[in-house]
Amino acid sequence: MLQEEIRTAFSEHPEIIFGFTDIPYSPYAKDYRSALVFAVPYGEQLSPETYTEERFEQGIQSARSILESVVSDLEHIFQKHQVKYWVPPVAQQNETELRALFSFKTAAARAGLGWFGKNDVIITEKYGPRVRLSAILIDEMFEYGQPFTESKCPADCVKCVEICPCKALKNQQWTVNSDRSEIIDYQKCNRMRSAFIKKLGRKNACGLCLAACPVGQP
Repeated sequence: MLQEEIRTAFSEHPEIIFGFTDIPYSPYAKDYRSALVFAVPYGEQLSPETYTEERFEQGIQSARSILESVVSDLEHIFQKHQVKYWVPPVAQQNETELRALFSFKTAAARAGLGWFGKNDVIITEKYGPRVRLSAILIDEMFEYGQPFTESKCPADCVKCVEICPCKALKNQQWTVNSDRSEIIDYQKCNRMRSAFIKKLGRKNACGLCLAACPVGQP
C-alpha cells in the first residue's frame, strides 16, 4: 500500500512531522487528488537569546538539505508505483503578489500539522514555527489528517508581534476564513528583508518572530 510505504520512508526521519490532505480549494485539484505535507525542524531551535540572522539562515539550509533528500526518496517510491505527482516550488512567483504556486502553509493546516500563528507562519505543537515546510501533490487518495480551523495561540501572547523589527504583524488571531492581509503586512516585511540583498547577496532571513514563539521551545 502506497500510504504505508510513505510512512515507512518517514520512519527513517522520526523528527519530521507529516500528514495528508485533499486539496479541493486548489486549482491543481483537477490533476492531483491529495497533498503530502511535511515539516522539517530547523537544525537549531533558536530562541531570542540565541538568535542571530546567520545562525537562523544556517538552520534553514540544514533543514533544506534534509528536505531535498526526503523528497528524492519519495520520488523513487512514486515512480516505482507509477503514481502521478508534482513537487511544487518553494519560490514565490513574483515580488508583487509574494505568493507561491501552491501554499504549503494552507496544506499543512488542512493536514493537521499546525495552525497559523500571529506571524502568519504554521505553528506545530512539537517545534512551534521553527520548521521548513514542503509538499508533494499526488493523484491518489489517502487517509487525511484532522484540519486546524482556528489558532491555538493564546489571545494575550504578543511575543512575535512585539519582536518584529518592521512592525508588520497586526496582532490578529487566525481562523480558516482569515486573509493573510489581516495578519501581516507582507509588503512591509518584504521591503525590510530585501534591503539586505546588496549586503548579503540574498534577502535577510529574519526569523525573529519564529525564535520568539514560546510554542515548542526546548
